[in-house]
Amino acid sequence: MRDGAKRGVQGRRRWGFAVVRGRSMEPTLRGGDRLLVRHGARPAPGDLVVARFPDGAIVVKRAVEMRPTRSGSPGWWLLSDNPAEGVDSRHRGVIPADDVLAVVRRRVWPFHRWGRAGGVAPV
Repeated sequence: MRDGAKRGVQGRRRWGFAVVRGRSMEPTLRGGDRLLVRHGARPAPGDLVVARFPDGAIVVKRAVEMRPTRSGSPGWWLLSDNPAEGVDSRHRGVIPADDVLAVVRRRVWPFHRWGRAGGVAPV
């Protein structure tokens, strides 16, 4: 792909949806919650993100802080809100920034729990 074309693809930010599986993000998120996500958005510490782990698993985790990977490239330390459940950077290490695929913007289902995801207040 030409450099210009590549920049154009990366410059476009798409919206999408993610479904929460498991209990690793309780109490903030519960299994079955549907999330509105922004692909290509830059996360900030504290944001909930959709990421790809080294084994290929796609997960929802909290971006805690930027850290360098073993190769020195930028990465994120990602943690579960429920440390007794699931796998996160404590087990997998720093996740390369390119493997943070999207930032969670809202929970959209179930409707009675609709609202902002992450941040200061629980969703």
